[in-house]
Amino acid sequence: MAIAGLRANEARYFMNKYKHEFTVVPASESQETLDYVNRILEEERDIEFAAKPLETSRFQVENIKMAYVFYEDGLEVNVMYTVDDPKKRAVGFKLSEGIIKGEY
Repeated sequence: MAIAGLRANEARYFMNKYKHEFTVVPASESQETLDYVNRILEEERDIEFAAKPLETSRFQVENIKMAYVFYEDGLEVNVMYTVDDPKKRAVGFKLSEGIIKGEY
């Protein structure tokens, strides 16, 4: 499954569960989201990625804030937390199969 498949899966999930249209923007246009996700990964999880970020998404559904980064190597990272308790965050990772550099 290529990155487009990961995005499509997220889009279906959010539309079916929350009636929210999942959209992405180029990473070059979303430095604030990249900085936010990178800070959480580095400071709270001691994780850094060498892969180039391609796209991001950041939104709120109900009381949950979400941030996504899609990387050129097929990795998707998401950070979520509830507005009620922003200090507790979940970080998720998905990796697409069969990714070919430049295929997204």
